[in-house]
Amino acid sequence: MQKIIFLLLFLPLYLVAQQQNHRSRSELGLLLGGSNYLGDLNSINPFYKIQPAGGLIYRYNAHSRLAWRGSIFYGSIKAADSDSKMEILKNRNLSFESDIYELAGGLEFSYLPFQIGHDKYRGTAYLLAQIAIFRMNPKTYYNGEMIELQPLGTEGQGSSLTTKTNYSLTQLSIPLGVGFKLSLGKKASIGFEYGIRKTFTDYIDDVGSNSYIDADLLVAENGPLAATLSNRSINNSRFGKRGTAVTKDWYSFFGATCSFRLGKPNKCFNH
Repeated sequence: MQKIIFLLLFLPLYLVAQQQNHRSRSELGLLLGGSNYLGDLNSINPFYKIQPAGGLIYRYNAHSRLAWRGSIFYGSIKAADSDSKMEILKNRNLSFESDIYELAGGLEFSYLPFQIGHDKYRGTAYLLAQIAIFRMNPKTYYNGEMIELQPLGTEGQGSSLTTKTNYSLTQLSIPLGVGFKLSLGKKASIGFEYGIRKTFTDYIDDVGSNSYIDADLLVAENGPLAATLSNRSINNSRFGKRGTAVTKDWYSFFGATCSFRLGKPNKCFNH
């Protein structure tokens, strides 16, 4: 009976203490910066057509050099062959843009011990490794309208012309990043982060096949709009190079970060 009374009296206090410990180890922050893409329509320039991007970051600091991390990011990406310096790509004449919505979770490894508000552990560089789910939806302008490309099957997806089915607009990626952060007073930190995403799809830009599908057959199977947007080459060649099937697409998020500790300093922080 005494043990039961003890539990009833002190268990709530223990739970509150644990909650405070959780809050003291937790941070909520934001990233404001940009996003861009590497793929069939931009295979070289990592800073091509940067678009505004941002999101929220949550950290649970399990250790002064290790944090569990979750994030929600939004950005947009775009590319156009008309910007290329290579005549073969200018002639291909493809373009696309897409919103990217990302939900990710993983680990953040600091090079040096770090804690917001600590007099000694005030700054560090870090590495980021996560697993993410992202949503894309490649589109292009045609006759003054924005057209969604995935439902069309521009490479014969969903027809008898290929074994490919329509690719999913929801995909997995592996965010890998580097950054640094500096403690700013007792409650906040600032920093900068660059993260690139390895994906498992070649269709962020709707371009995956090495060559074009026969236009007449594609008209019969998927309609005239699919055929028109599949091959937009200036010289109307039916046998030009459309994409590179052996590579996958990448995208990135980067920018300035600002984080705030959710509770009081943790006196038992592991260094």
